[in-house]
Amino acid sequence: MSPSIDAPVIPPPTAQVSVSRPEEQRWTPRLWGVLAVLCLVLFLDGLDVSMVGVALPSIGNELGLSATSLQWIINGYVLGYGGLMMLGGRMADLLGRRRVFLIALAVFAAASLLGGLVDSGPLLIASRFIKGLAAAFTAPTALSILTTTFHEGPARNRALSVFSLFGATGYSSGLILGGLLTGFGWRWTFLTPVPLAVLALVLGYVLIPRDRPAETGGHDIAGAATLTGGMLLAVYTVVSAPDRGWGSPGTLGLALLAVLLLTAFVLIEQRVAHPLVRFGILRVATVVRANLSIIALFGSFLSFQFLMTLYLQDGLEWSPLRMAMGLLPIGLVVAFGSPFVGRLITRYGTPPLILASMSSLSLGYVWFLATAGTTPDYVVSVLPAMLLLGGGFAFGFSAIMAQATEGIDDSEQGLASGLVQTSGQVGAALVLAVVTALATDTTAGSADIGPYRPGINLVTGVALLGLLLNAIPLLRTRRKATPHA
Repeated sequence: MSPSIDAPVIPPPTAQVSVSRPEEQRWTPRLWGVLAVLCLVLFLDGLDVSMVGVALPSIGNELGLSATSLQWIINGYVLGYGGLMMLGGRMADLLGRRRVFLIALAVFAAASLLGGLVDSGPLLIASRFIKGLAAAFTAPTALSILTTTFHEGPARNRALSVFSLFGATGYSSGLILGGLLTGFGWRWTFLTPVPLAVLALVLGYVLIPRDRPAETGGHDIAGAATLTGGMLLAVYTVVSAPDRGWGSPGTLGLALLAVLLLTAFVLIEQRVAHPLVRFGILRVATVVRANLSIIALFGSFLSFQFLMTLYLQDGLEWSPLRMAMGLLPIGLVVAFGSPFVGRLITRYGTPPLILASMSSLSLGYVWFLATAGTTPDYVVSVLPAMLLLGGGFAFGFSAIMAQATEGIDDSEQGLASGLVQTSGQVGAALVLAVVTALATDTTAGSADIGPYRPGINLVTGVALLGLLLNAIPLLRTRRKATPHA
């Protein structure tokens, strides 16, 4: 649920970190160390999400939780993560990236420990919400530390490709570890991240350079309150709508209140001397396109994996470990493909890479729909789709993150990072909520893929929209560049 360095010697708190030209930046051992800390945090994020998802049935059996309550173990994390991520990214700019990163990481470790020790469903959900809040600050802050430390160009592209590799590795490892650890007890899926988070905290304290908080812009209390309330309500409305009903008075009332709060936030930001968010960033076409592209990537990718997880476990009655191995090819493709993406971005730029990503995703979903029949064969239908989706994610994640932050001043890198990651998480939550509603009629124990098709159709449509979004501007650019006879 993010991501996200420079002098070989840590400068004093009041010193400015000197920068050199991108082509002159040397990758010193300390620079590698900072990247390793950021990658470890992204690895933890992917590891945690996938491990807990595999452990849900065991948690429900031991704590006596209903399906609705189990859903909130996931949604509680999504609520805190998506609701506060934009604020988290901006707070990193205003208060200092290193300080925000370390404090949030400590809270993340404590919430992980709490989740592994509690015996109450509500306390477990509360620990997940707190963990999501912490991740809402660590994810955009990590990405902004990366983008302000590695200079824009080849160095940043290379760092982003390594960064995305660890995210995929964490998710893939979590699927397998979740299946293994659940056999010893679901609590191990919560406790395992604790020592890794502590290690990242210690290394981050030693390696990450101190940075100076912003001198202005930190007094927009009304903006912070309306943004936080509006985003939390918006995400809560989305994740609770499938149970409450999309047209129910409760859902409509919450949606209206969220819109009012976010409208108030926009009005406040246009009037205060030092706004929390400068909306001029949304006038940059590439930034807007990157944010829409991450919605298409995360919304389709995570929703399809959710549907396949249900189908393989409930429809085909696969064990958690077998299901994890069935989904593993996605992570392997990302793991082996991501290290090369940085060079491709440097050579071709981000637009062709994002277009290739959306093409690979769309082809994967279309292939599955065309070959699945009533009972899809894993080798013929599922495996090719997984490989194409892995390629789409490998090309897309690093390229979208690079496009969302390139050309943005260092003072707003946290804002840009928080914005693109918020778009991805909230967009994914929205698509997943609709997909969940479309999949409510699925019958556990049935090998028929038919009940899942409406959700897969929606996922395919989202990916195709992402493809069009990136194809049209690229075609226009090439048409203008082609001399007329």
